[in-house]
Amino acid sequence: MTRNDLRRADINLLVVFESMMRERNVTRVSEKLFLGQPTISSALGRLRAMFNDPLFIRSGRVMEPTARAMEIYARLTPALDSIAAALSCSQVFDPLTCNSAFHIGLSDDVEYALLPRLMQHLRKEAPNMTLVVRRADQWQLPQLLLSGDISLGISHTHDLPANSRRRALRLMRPMLLRADTADESLDLDGFCRRPHVVVSSMGNVIDDADHALSLLGRQRKVVLAVPQFSALPALLAGSDMVALVPDYVALAMAQREGLRAEFAPLDLPAPDLSMVWRGASHDDPRERWLRSRFCFYLGQEQEWERTQAVA
Repeated sequence: MTRNDLRRADINLLVVFESMMRERNVTRVSEKLFLGQPTISSALGRLRAMFNDPLFIRSGRVMEPTARAMEIYARLTPALDSIAAALSCSQVFDPLTCNSAFHIGLSDDVEYALLPRLMQHLRKEAPNMTLVVRRADQWQLPQLLLSGDISLGISHTHDLPANSRRRALRLMRPMLLRADTADESLDLDGFCRRPHVVVSSMGNVIDDADHALSLLGRQRKVVLAVPQFSALPALLAGSDMVALVPDYVALAMAQREGLRAEFAPLDLPAPDLSMVWRGASHDDPRERWLRSRFCFYLGQEQEWERTQAVA
């Protein structure tokens, strides 16, 4: 196909094709693109004629792509990213009139402790904007970015897709949460003696605190591991259990739930809480504005300095 032949191509069909490759289900594509199922089925028919290939073959409840569809998808996704970036360059962005929907990924701690404050400001600055939040921890973020299901995510991060960007927002300083009314802070003996609750989306019961204690020849007793932070207030209430959480979670729970927050009686690592985004959306004026709001309202200025492209 030459560039003159592109006049016959319908970019809307290509968006439907990309969504079908990700979802493998006509109903989910229909819901994601806000189009009726007959419209999606018609688009698939036109795509099959365009590429002279079945493209998708039904297998139970999913539509499995053909080898030809896989080949097209590998070439199409970066092309659509480039087109979207090129079109965004000509757009004048006004947050007051923006009615776009942004798909973002947030870890549970960020959703609980930092999202409410962000939304208070966004409702004033961009009242018609919609945020669609996906739960995304450090393990889920890479795939959600790679698939395009989110354009931006905030979490502690590890390996990210090529061409992703990352910016440190703040440190995740550990603090101790407790619900008892004793006046004194816990010393190391009390810290080790108390039963502990661990928050882990992966169900891990050993974390940095255990490694730090092992260096001191000490250990603690973990009696419960839960997948999300929002469960802690009810679990700690009326008990002698304690939990280590990021400082912003501890302070939010102390304010909203009446829990007590204090620093732990041992040195613990304070990893970065980072904002990550797709390279394809780096120059989009809407996405740039949204990232600036996340930095301004969720970050700590002295910790913003690092911005890096992930090789």
